Amino acid sequence: MALVLQKASLTMDAARRIAEAAVARAEQDGLNIAVAVVDQEGAPLALLRMDGVPAPIAEFALDKAYTAAVTGAKTKDFFEHIDSSPALRLGLISRSRLLVWGGGVPAGVDGQIAGGVGVSGGPEEADIACAQHALDAVLGG
Repeated sequence: MALVLQKASLTMDAARRIAEAAVARAEQDGLNIAVAVVDQEGAPLALLRMDGVPAPIAEFALDKAYTAAVTGAKTKDFFEHIDSSPALRLGLISRSRLLVWGGGVPAGVDGQIAGGVGVSGGPEEADIACAQHALDAVLGG
């Protein structure tokens, strides 16, 4: 029986590269976004806010990344899960930092959640596309 857990975690370099890849995709798509990358426990590793993006949008990106990392689910999928259960919805509504708008994607590495990325500032589907593109570009599809 194992007595010690080993957890995967994104490195600062990987987080920086993921954030930069999200910004590059946003620029290509003509969007202004904020992107956050967190480790497996939801602690921030990288945050980029494009020029002109309001500060609250960066907070949304951080919360999306946190939610994806700690739940292990895409934020849009997490919403669908909690929306199916009134008790779960009531229990989680008062929890800070859990954000269920699309744009948060867990970062999986070797079958473990190693962190999460959150993108905010564009339409929901564009935020999702930027986040997923960034992860695929750095960690592979």
